[in-house]
Amino acid sequence: MNDRVPDPVPVGQLLGDEIEAHGWTQSEFAAVLARPVQFVSEIVNGKKEITRESAAQIGAALGQTAEFWLSFQDQFLLSEQAKSTKTQQELSEVRRRARLNRLVPVATLRKRGVLAGQDLDKLEAEVVELLELDSISDDPAFSIAARRSNHDEPVSLVQVAWVACVRRRARSRTDIRPFSQSKLETLAAQLPTLLNTPAGFSRLPDLFADAGVVLVYVEALPGAKIDGCAFMLDRIPVIALSGRGKRLDKVLWTLLHEVAHVVLGHVSSEVVVETLDDHDETDDTENEADRRARGWLLPTPLPTPRARVGAGWVDAVADERGLAPIVIVGQLQRRQVLDWRTTLARNAPTVTEVLATW
Repeated sequence: MNDRVPDPVPVGQLLGDEIEAHGWTQSEFAAVLARPVQFVSEIVNGKKEITRESAAQIGAALGQTAEFWLSFQDQFLLSEQAKSTKTQQELSEVRRRARLNRLVPVATLRKRGVLAGQDLDKLEAEVVELLELDSISDDPAFSIAARRSNHDEPVSLVQVAWVACVRRRARSRTDIRPFSQSKLETLAAQLPTLLNTPAGFSRLPDLFADAGVVLVYVEALPGAKIDGCAFMLDRIPVIALSGRGKRLDKVLWTLLHEVAHVVLGHVSSEVVVETLDDHDETDDTENEADRRARGWLLPTPLPTPRARVGAGWVDAVADERGLAPIVIVGQLQRRQVLDWRTTLARNAPTVTEVLATW
């Protein structure tokens, strides 16, 4: 016999035939291997599988390689597995679970309560509904682009899942008026003074709805690295916040930046997810949105700060402009006038608890 693998039969049957072809008894073959007779008998009778060690010994005794015996055994076991209805059902479920996890981060969405299905059929139906698919063999119907300095970093599953949650939340808003560019620009100019306390954020979805824009909050998913996004959904502008920055001034800036994209006509059906601290400085649309947002936030430049900026100066400037003091601090931090660890930012107001009420 050569090393060609024959048609699948139990490896014990093949070994028994080989022992007999050599004119040996099982006892004599066991003596060749320096193994107990029971060891040989159990393999021949299908009660024991051949291991790497025993395959090498059997091959050495009979003139084949260890790989031959292991391959022959695996081929037979796999052929038997292929005949098993139960095994094939289990493998089908593995493929389905793998596909679901290639579409969305299932464990993360379970923890967040987005997915709750306790069996595979229900879980699959939930993913199909979330991504608006016909079946899990399809890919998400929306396209996502990420505006950030690292162009080579692909859009992640977590980002896809976050956008899908945004889209579902946006579809639930049915009280949106026709879009009004003038109303949105007027609202944008008012936002810095309207949002000088966390409480001011509570009315935002209704104010934006009156201007014809869907504004939603979906809490940032771990590792998503998204501050916000803007896109068109059925010809309706959608703006979403993740609250990732938490601090009032950071969330306000994200909102103004996304509003600027809508006002400037940058949005389309493509979802652009953004990490504003890491966007591409060579992107003209990003720079244009920054300039428009800065114009709403600070219609006139801040006065030249003192050599040593104190809380009194910050409070006076903020009070004069009707802004939250942390907005002034944040602007000075962006300009590197203040260190990011400045004590002036200590106990800064956060807005995520208010956003969660939307």
